[in-house]
Amino acid sequence: MESYIKYLLDSTIFILEGSVLTVKLYAVTIIFAIPFGIILALMKISRFKTLRYLISFYTWVFRGTPLLLQLFFTYYGLSIIGITLQPFTAAALTFVVNYSAYLTEIYRAGIESIDKGQYEAARALNMDYFQTMRRIILPQVVRRTIPPTCNEAITLVKDTALVVVLGMGDLLRSAKELFSRDFAITPFAIAAVLYLLMTTVIVYFFRKIEDKYSVYE
Repeated sequence: MESYIKYLLDSTIFILEGSVLTVKLYAVTIIFAIPFGIILALMKISRFKTLRYLISFYTWVFRGTPLLLQLFFTYYGLSIIGITLQPFTAAALTFVVNYSAYLTEIYRAGIESIDKGQYEAARALNMDYFQTMRRIILPQVVRRTIPPTCNEAITLVKDTALVVVLGMGDLLRSAKELFSRDFAITPFAIAAVLYLLMTTVIVYFFRKIEDKYSVYE
């Protein structure tokens, strides 16, 4: 029994070391993808037709192709034309671009769901476009898009496991290494618990944001 507890602790520590990479990639993706998604959503509903077409093409490409394929293209494909990226840089760039595309459509739909009368009311108060967005529209958009954004945030936790194709030692790869060495299911059980803990924290975080912005409903 004592030997199993020691094995459990040692395995957990080893897998936690791999989870550092998972958390770093997750944090970088969230920090950049959310603001990029908002900016691109505003560009997609702009009055400039060419800009709308460009953003539509971007979201079509990155939502319509597998994230794994995009990872291969960024890390291996770009090296063919002389652009060599470190594994983490390639993964972070791919994840940010991919998730920004999904969030662009989420926030675009959120903005378009706001009643047009609120824009007219803002103009009646002599607010310009940026004041209207910042003070009236975007706070409501944040509230309405919390559930789909939360879903994307949870999916991101699981998608980080794809970096194994770039030879990166993330949470899941650490568990797989232990499994290959010991041929025991325990490492995968530990990894599952850690993934569940991370998703639980994410859901709790988004619920707090939802409560904060409920005043806008």
